[in-house]
Parts: sequence; structure tokens; C-alpha cells
Amino acid sequence: MRFLIKAFFLVFLLLAASAAGIWYWANQPLTLKTSPLDFRVTPGSSLRAAIGQMRDAGITVEPNLLAGLARLQKAETGIKAGSYSASNGVTPLQLLTKLTRGETTLGNLTLVEGWTFRQWRARLDRHPDLQHLSSGLSEAQLAEQLGIAGGVLDGRLFPDTYMFDKQSSDLELLARAVRAMQARLDSEWPRRDAGLPYRTPDEALIMASIIEKETGRESDRTKVAAVFVNRLRKGMLLQTDPTVIYGLGEGFDGNLRKRDLLEDTPYNTYRRPGLPPTPIAMPGLASLQAALHPAPSDVLYFVARGDGSSEFSRTLDEHNRAVNKYQRGGK
Repeated sequence: MRFLIKAFFLVFLLLAASAAGIWYWANQPLTLKTSPLDFRVTPGSSLRAAIGQMRDAGITVEPNLLAGLARLQKAETGIKAGSYSASNGVTPLQLLTKLTRGETTLGNLTLVEGWTFRQWRARLDRHPDLQHLSSGLSEAQLAEQLGIAGGVLDGRLFPDTYMFDKQSSDLELLARAVRAMQARLDSEWPRRDAGLPYRTPDEALIMASIIEKETGRESDRTKVAAVFVNRLRKGMLLQTDPTVIYGLGEGFDGNLRKRDLLEDTPYNTYRRPGLPPTPIAMPGLASLQAALHPAPSDVLYFVARGDGSSEFSRTLDEHNRAVNKYQRGGK
């Protein structure tokens, strides 16, 4: 019995000394390759896998000691995935606390209303905090991966400022933008005004993209929508320049010429009736709501005044006078 007591006491002393050693180590600064140092713990990582990812990033941490500290803290299964940052002076205990509390670092990216996917992609590709897994994929291939039929992403991504874990995938961010736009469309479409000339939510999205490109001032948005809705109802051509420009693609040099208005593309609303086949830009929520709730007005024309606002007209004669006044310098 005396032997067992001595053995138990020795084991206790060893465990206490081990715990004390781990605790001492836990409060000593770690060596970092650079400071600050960013690293990522991938989803589903075990503690050992997370330690390996930290070491690969440049944190000199002893795996067995950190695992022992996690056991003392009862945190072996509490590691949270995400992007983290560590600076000189950080201790193993502080690092473990970050991982268990999920004190991640976030990047952000603003995707602008009215931009095309080509413009969005250029911004995505330049962002230093994203993994660029979409590199080399065509727009059609990306659309297929994101579950979008037709191979065109314009109009399908919701403009917003997106927060994300640093070094997460650009594909993840694009998927979030797709879900966000679909959620807005699903929410707004059932609340649309009665009698609108749209057969599907996609047609409303196309109209919203045109409104987004044609509107320079928030207060004009629903009236611009009224012009195009009234034209559709009357079977008139929409005759909107942004659709023509979109149809010209990368060949457009910034100057819209008469010959461009005569070129027959699926997006030339001076030549083809109805809506173009796809959205021409990424509309924001305000433009989507304007498309679904146009102003109660019988206007059929508008022209830019030169200050961001528009002059609206009911007849062609009124419109011609407005064009003469605001674009030709007449009285």
C-alpha cells in the first residue's frame, strides 16, 4: 500500500511538473517568420492539422506542447476555421484563445452597382486577400459552376460590400453574391405591381439592369422605369443606349455613333422590340424595386439635363424640345 501511495504521489508530481512546464511555455512569446503574420485554418481541421497549417505559415510552435495546452484548456475540439493574424509577442495561450474564440481577420470587397461582370472580375482578380481559384475559367465555365444557366453572369450577382475570411476563395464570394441576388429577386417579385409587362422574374431583372444604367439620380429611378414599362405596354422600341453599348462589347471605344445604332445585335433596342436577352449590368435593390414599382405616369421619353437628372416627356414634340434645350443648346 505504501508503494502505491508513493507511486501515485510521484505520478502526481510528474503531472504537476508537466502542467507547470506547459503553462510556463504557454506564456512565452512565439517566434514568427514575419510580423504581422497571416495564416488560415481550413474548415474541418483538427487541432493537429491546424498546428501544421500554422507551422507552414511560419509560426514556430511545438505541436505536442500546444496539443497539451489545448487538453489543459479543454479546447482540443474547439478550434474554429478562418483567417487569423499573429504579431510579435503573441504567446501560445493567446494563439489558442484566438483559435477557440474564432477571432478571425476579415477582408472586404465592394462590388459596385451598374458594373458589368467584366469590371467586377477585374476587381476580384486584383484583390490580395482572396484565393483566385477562378483564374483561367471563362465566364461560361464560371456560370456553370455557380449554377446559372445561359453562361452570362451580368445581372446575377448582387452589388454590395462583402466581408470574407482572408485567403478564402473568390468562387465562394461569387456564390454568395449569386445567392444574395436570388434572395432579393425571390423577395421582391411576389410584391410587384399588378399589370406589369414582365412574364418572369428574369425579365424584371433585365429591366432593373437597364434602369441602373440609365439613372443618374435616385429620385428619377421610378420615372425612368415608367418610361420603359409604358413603352413595352405600347409595343414601342425601348431605344436605350446602354443596351446598344453592351451589345458592342469590348469593341466599344467610348463614343456611340449613328452606325452603332444601326448595327443589328440582340441588344440593339433601336432595332429589336422588347427587352434584350439578358441583363446588361448588376442592378442594385433600388433599381429592382423601381422595375417592379414604376411611377404612375404616362411619360414615354426622357433626356439627360446634364446635371445627373432627366427631363421627362409624354409626347415626341415635348421630347424634341427637351433634346434641343438640354443637348443642343437651344432655348
